[in-house]
Amino acid sequence: MSDSGLDLITGGPSGPGRRRAEAPPRKPWGRRIVALLVVVVLLVGGYKAFGYAKDRLFPSVEDYSGQGTGKVTVEIPSGAGGQQIANILKKEGVVKSAEAFYRLSLSDNRFPAVQAGFFALRKQMSADAALGALIDKGNRVQSTVTIPEGARVDQVVAAVASSTDITEADLQAVLDDPEQLDLPAVAQGNPEGYLFPATYEVPPGTTAAGLLQQMVAKTVSVAQDLDIGTRAKALGYTGEEILTVASILEYEAKADEDYAKVARVLYNRLDDGMPLQLDSTVSYVSGRKGDVFTTEEERNAESAYNTYQNPGLPPGPIGSPGEKTIEAALNPAQGSWLYFVAVNLETGETVFSDTFAEHNRAVAQLQEYCKTAPDGVCG
Repeated sequence: MSDSGLDLITGGPSGPGRRRAEAPPRKPWGRRIVALLVVVVLLVGGYKAFGYAKDRLFPSVEDYSGQGTGKVTVEIPSGAGGQQIANILKKEGVVKSAEAFYRLSLSDNRFPAVQAGFFALRKQMSADAALGALIDKGNRVQSTVTIPEGARVDQVVAAVASSTDITEADLQAVLDDPEQLDLPAVAQGNPEGYLFPATYEVPPGTTAAGLLQQMVAKTVSVAQDLDIGTRAKALGYTGEEILTVASILEYEAKADEDYAKVARVLYNRLDDGMPLQLDSTVSYVSGRKGDVFTTEEERNAESAYNTYQNPGLPPGPIGSPGEKTIEAALNPAQGSWLYFVAVNLETGETVFSDTFAEHNRAVAQLQEYCKTAPDGVCG
């Protein structure tokens, strides 16, 4: 009987008559050592070849160590990349080689935080120290000047001169030559009302003309954003007249919520042909400061800005209006008021009246308030 089934499962019989396969003969130890040495030689040679290639492709670069010495002001232009910044730092003596900083900019996740501007750095800084200094806001070199809402030209000049290296003389020279300001034609060369109230950065080298042009450009930009031209026409006024109304609101209204209501009073009086009778426009000419009142002499003075003596709006803005007052001038509240008066000069509480009799009662409230008001509040 055949055992072929068993052959298929076990691979065939193994019995005394079948010899086991002999193990291959071992190589001598000497041959093993020679083969091992060949491998080592090949590895060492390959490493040296790799190092040579690496040095050719990525040669070492010169770099200073430490935080550096001395002082140098460096300007980083807007949109500058790693290579451009590296070249600037090398040129100014901050880093030893542009390549050292450029390589760092490619691998260091701090680099995207570098911004344009002027920076106080040191000479002979390591690339790492230079990058750290560039992202430190404390190293930015610049002045800032804040122009408050309602500021007049003389106040703008004083604010800029006190906060920056720009002198009053330089500012006044530009103002005396308004063609340098790029004013819109409707301003007719008068910068009053066109030096927009905001906070401006003033980096080293900024000129009087450059800064004042920024303020004018900001006014034009806000006017475009608010669509003053179209909206003013819908009210029956020009954009220049809207700026004039807004500038008056800066001085006459005591709270944000009253801006639109005071605007309505002005428009109602203009519609009725009544003089505006505003102390703010009289003070603009007399230069009175410190209180909200005017004297009889001031109110009788001859001036196109004297709204006690002349009907209609004054010939132009009496200060630089902010966005809130411009918007209020374009969107006056609904009401039939013809008068308003602040009855509490500390809180700004204001009474709006339709008739002169009502207004007189509100004025009496103000007079009573002033009897007990703190010194200096009522003048």
